[in-house]
Amino acid sequence: MRSVCGLGPAVLAAGLVLGCGGAFAASAEKGKAAFIQHGCWQCHGTEGQGGQAGARLAPGPLPIETFTAFVRSSNRAMPPYPEAVLSNDDLADIHAYLEAIPKRADYKDIPLLNQ
Repeated sequence: MRSVCGLGPAVLAAGLVLGCGGAFAASAEKGKAAFIQHGCWQCHGTEGQGGQAGARLAPGPLPIETFTAFVRSSNRAMPPYPEAVLSNDDLADIHAYLEAIPKRADYKDIPLLNQ
C-alpha cells in the first residue's frame, strides 16, 4: 500500500480540490430551496430562527464540518439524514443559505423602540 506522500503533489492537490468541490460551489439560493423542500423549516423556521421543535440554526450556523456530522448522525429528536436522502451538495447549499441570513438589528439601533 502506497502512502499519500508517494502520490505526488499534483494528485494530492487534485484530490483536495475535488474532495472539497461542494464547499466552493455552495449556493445560498439553492440552499433556501433545499431547506424548504427537505422540510427543515418545519422545525427550524423559514430562516433557521428556531422554534419549539428545532434549534436556532442562523445567523451564524455551526462550521460546515460540525453541521454535516450532526445532520448525518443525529440521534436526538431530529432524525439523521443520510446522503441518499440529502446529498452533500444540498447540505452544503443549505449551510450556505444559513450563512447568508443576516444578523437581526439590535433593538438599541431601532429608534422607535428607544423612545
